[in-house]
Amino acid sequence: MPTRPLNQDDPLDDFSTREYSFEGVPKRVHVTGAGPAVVVMAEMPGISPHVARFARWVRDAGFTVYLPSLFGHDGGIPSAEEGAETFRRACISAEFHAFAKNAASPVTRWLRALAGRAHEECGGPGVGAIGMCFTGNFALSMMLEPSVLAPVLCQPSLPLDDPGGLEIASRDLDAIARRLEREDLEVLAYRFEGDRFCQAARFAAYEAALGNRFVGRVLPDDAANDDVPPFFANHVECPHSVVTVHLIDEAGEPTVEARDEILAFFARRLRAR
Repeated sequence: MPTRPLNQDDPLDDFSTREYSFEGVPKRVHVTGAGPAVVVMAEMPGISPHVARFARWVRDAGFTVYLPSLFGHDGGIPSAEEGAETFRRACISAEFHAFAKNAASPVTRWLRALAGRAHEECGGPGVGAIGMCFTGNFALSMMLEPSVLAPVLCQPSLPLDDPGGLEIASRDLDAIARRLEREDLEVLAYRFEGDRFCQAARFAAYEAALGNRFVGRVLPDDAANDDVPPFFANHVECPHSVVTVHLIDEAGEPTVEARDEILAFFARRLRAR
């Protein structure tokens, strides 16, 4: 399909927009594709054209993408200040635990229910999930839902106030570690070496908890695209978004290799054998 411009709002007109309600909470979800389900959770400040591009790559690889609207303006490119305001609202929202609490964000319960419904609708062995930045660890918490078989954590950034902290309760982390071992599953994770929001200490904590079931990839900072939207230029100011804003879409680039590894991971885990 034609490449869509990344510097213009994306109408998401190749997605169908549905409303799903779990535990009495309705949310918009943009759905596209066919095949096993993959839940794609946007980074701050929302479903940008870069996030939509990644979702389309997943779709074109043979999956049904479920793209929930969790914050921000769907398809939009916010100004630096608009993006910062979205971030501030999320930080004080009851749905998210932006700061250390030894617990997952409450919205992950809703996302687990979405994964279960997506599995019912799409079939196949199970569901994939990828979180980015603010939602990065959500894919791990979603492993408490039995249908989730392929979790990917891109630059997981919460909790914001503890570089080595994990945004999940210890008992849940232990349960997930046992499940990974019992079902021979693994967790993929990605970060840039100099990312201030997802530092080496966080990957070390994941590895300590999950052992060799945690497969962490660290990309060099010079592999990051430097032509970024206003929010990233003004408020992120370091290599951060591995498969979206900082991806360089050229053959042989480390970010493209990361994207392709993720798509291959989904294919390996989610397609019927």
